[in-house]
Amino acid sequence: MIYHCIRFTLKPGVSEEEKAAGLAQMGEHINAIPAIKARVVGPDFGGEFDYGAVTVLEDIEGYEQYMNHPAHLAMDRAGLPLIDRFVSYDVTDDPDPEIGAKIADVHRRRFEEVPDVAELVAGLGEYTGSAAPGS
Repeated sequence: MIYHCIRFTLKPGVSEEEKAAGLAQMGEHINAIPAIKARVVGPDFGGEFDYGAVTVLEDIEGYEQYMNHPAHLAMDRAGLPLIDRFVSYDVTDDPDPEIGAKIADVHRRRFEEVPDVAELVAGLGEYTGSAAPGS
């Protein structure tokens, strides 16, 4: 299993309406992706981020399907413009010693093949972790 985790803070000036609509849309998009086995989206407690999400995927094939699903790309296009700081990381029990490189390759290809999402990522105040360009 791969647990894809994100944490983020919103840009200053994002209204309560924009925040509520963005989080609702995030939940709707995530529910539309069949590769997801479980997920949670909500406030991030005990850290320096406002919100977080954990998405559970069975394997690297499901991970790639999730990252490139039209609903995930729509979520990126709607949500990334509201985000200031973003971090992603993956926790897995996959025994493949190359799983980290395979995860990074999914993101590398995604940014190459979906340049508008790569541009949105480049516009974030801070973006680190497994999904960061060049990781």
